[in-house]
Amino acid sequence: MRVVCIYRDNQDYTRLVDEWLENFRRQTGREVETMNPDENINFCEAYDVVEYPTILALGGSGEVRASWRGRNLPLINEVLYYMI
Repeated sequence: MRVVCIYRDNQDYTRLVDEWLENFRRQTGREVETMNPDENINFCEAYDVVEYPTILALGGSGEVRASWRGRNLPLINEVLYYMI
């Protein structure tokens, strides 16, 4: 399964997301894929991503299994569940 975090650098929420991603990596030993929406417009349009940050858990054929939008980032275990 693929987990993608879509967010922009140099925003008021960027530090919060970077810290969450680092904590995720440190606690689980796994990496969450990151994506800049300005460089991946087609991806964002396909998955209707209009709010940042957004975290998507995608199944094997690209279907959305779970999503989290906005500054209330999910618990690490919630995301890890979709990576196992």
